[in-house]
Amino acid sequence: MGKLITIVGNSGVGKTTLTRALCQQAGYVTGIEEPAERPFQYQFARDLHRYALANQIDFLLFRANQERELRQFEETAVQDGGLDQDFYIFTRHFHERAYLSTAEFALCQQLHTTLRQLLPPPDLIIWLQAPLDTIATRYRQRGRPLEITQLGDLAQLEQLMMSWLSQETAIPILQIDARHADYLARAQLEALQQQIEHMITAVPTH
Repeated sequence: MGKLITIVGNSGVGKTTLTRALCQQAGYVTGIEEPAERPFQYQFARDLHRYALANQIDFLLFRANQERELRQFEETAVQDGGLDQDFYIFTRHFHERAYLSTAEFALCQQLHTTLRQLLPPPDLIIWLQAPLDTIATRYRQRGRPLEITQLGDLAQLEQLMMSWLSQETAIPILQIDARHADYLARAQLEALQQQIEHMITAVPTH
């Protein structure tokens, strides 16, 4: 069973960009989120209350299956976002926005808990951080054809991210200052790879 790294952070901060760059640099297996390919995304965008539950259940199951598949490789894998971010950030956000009822949120919580009990947690969390104005600029520039979370949601997503990760004690967390693009330079990626290898080597394989 290979090691699993998840890259987390606010919408637009650069998770997918770093995932691709790091995997190309280090030869890691890539696990990318493709929201537009999920079956309920477009329905959810049109009717937030009706399709929120189906969309979140689909995403949690997709992320769990993605983790299971990535773990089957001998090489280290890097996942953009992941099961825990989808629950602790987006499912909670949709509940706070009242797209999910309290009963629906509880169902998602039960599903997440069960899936995490069946799957080992990631070996390392990389937390990409940047000021909100920087994240907002990148969010505007990324130009995805479908966006559920909006520019005005970024502050709440950041609060949820900090709430989750400030209480996460079971998984090592590596924080990266992503306010400037130089963290994607080759020398920086090489240094990041060395730091990752040191940290995940110290974590027993589940």
